[in-house]
Amino acid sequence: MSAASNALGQRSQSRHWALCCVALVSLLAVAFGCDASFGQAQPLPGPDVPQIYQRLLAQIDEIPVFDNHGHPGFPNDPDVDAMQIPEDSSAPFRLRDDNTEMLGAARKLFNYPYPDFSPEHLKWLADRKAQEQKKLGNAYFSHILDQLGIETAIANRVSMPEYLDPTRFRWVYFVDYFLFPFDSERLEARDPDQKLNVPLERKLLEGALSQQNAGQLPADLGSYLKFVTGIVESKKAAGCVGIKFEIAYFRSLHFDDPPKERAAAIYLKYRSGGVPTRADYRDFQDFIFRYLLREAGRLRLPIQIHTAVGGGDYFNMHDGNIMGLENILRDPQYENVTFDLLHGGFPYEREAIWLTARKNVYLDSSLMGIFVYPDELHRILRQWLETFPDKIVFGSDTFPLSDAVGAEEGYWLAVESARTALAAALAEMVSEHEISEPKALELAHAYLHDTAARIYGGTK
Repeated sequence: MSAASNALGQRSQSRHWALCCVALVSLLAVAFGCDASFGQAQPLPGPDVPQIYQRLLAQIDEIPVFDNHGHPGFPNDPDVDAMQIPEDSSAPFRLRDDNTEMLGAARKLFNYPYPDFSPEHLKWLADRKAQEQKKLGNAYFSHILDQLGIETAIANRVSMPEYLDPTRFRWVYFVDYFLFPFDSERLEARDPDQKLNVPLERKLLEGALSQQNAGQLPADLGSYLKFVTGIVESKKAAGCVGIKFEIAYFRSLHFDDPPKERAAAIYLKYRSGGVPTRADYRDFQDFIFRYLLREAGRLRLPIQIHTAVGGGDYFNMHDGNIMGLENILRDPQYENVTFDLLHGGFPYEREAIWLTARKNVYLDSSLMGIFVYPDELHRILRQWLETFPDKIVFGSDTFPLSDAVGAEEGYWLAVESARTALAAALAEMVSEHEISEPKALELAHAYLHDTAARIYGGTK
């Protein structure tokens, strides 16, 4: 027999044994009730989805949560956010006063006894909260986290109050105001929301200058950059674990890369007065934004950026489109910067997940969990989980809406939505043989806790 014939015979024998092994595994699988399909995933979920969902949900409910983004605080606390949303702004259906889902939050957290939110019943809820705050003191918000299974929560705030325990609440500091050192007359003229919020940014800068530089802008760009660095370093020393941009509310998320000489000339031109042209202001902001990215990388502070539709009726969807950041996120000079893209670029979340192909880019699902219902959220999470499941994190985006319905209810709504939507998405993936149940739980732990805890160094 030739060598070729001998080799062919050996291959045939090997193939025969392989087929026998596959048949044996299949018979054993049938005998023991196991799924032995190792081929392509199925295109449709099976009738077992409800049972898988219930099994997963029971275990997902026990996973401690790391909330990647929120604005905890009381309604009368001016430092909850650096911006304001006009009171007459439109609200999505789920965040309107008549959303009866919030009754579940009130019952869970405060034993609310009523079937509605009538004015007199809302007064009862506000009074009950006041009693709990007096009883628990600075432990009040930690108690809220305990009831909802939230281990750690990021607090996006101007400053941290005593009533938020630093062992449970990690501080991320706003830095947009560094981009507004000059007269903002042209910026404020854009629309009523700008007229409200640009002066607030300018006021924050004035406050920082009064503490660090006798209320005056430094003499030149180099001195201004030292001032910026000094503030950020001082906030890190005070416990800040990241920095936050809300800049999508004010301008495009596309940032060019002007030379330092251009920024220095603009600074000298307008430092002492004059109204910058839109082009000059934009170029200066481009430079400062990129400078802050480099400083964040040096200081190992993750960068949070608002990347979704915003509150207020004048939010510019074109300028705020997350894809405007692509030139930044794919720029090799920022490989040492961790980007935490808040709200997942909603409603451009399908495109946004592909930005996380970069090793230092993550998507957060906050805002979506309170804007859209769990049915839609589960579809969003499923697409993310099937693409880059190790790059997504849970966030609440809680905010104190009123004396009666506040950050407490926001936490509940976001957590409940995320747990149920996550269980539904994973149950379908298991049913379609994309993943196993143990793998589903691994992904659930990563999304609800582990990935964000790794980004921000875990709990204190």
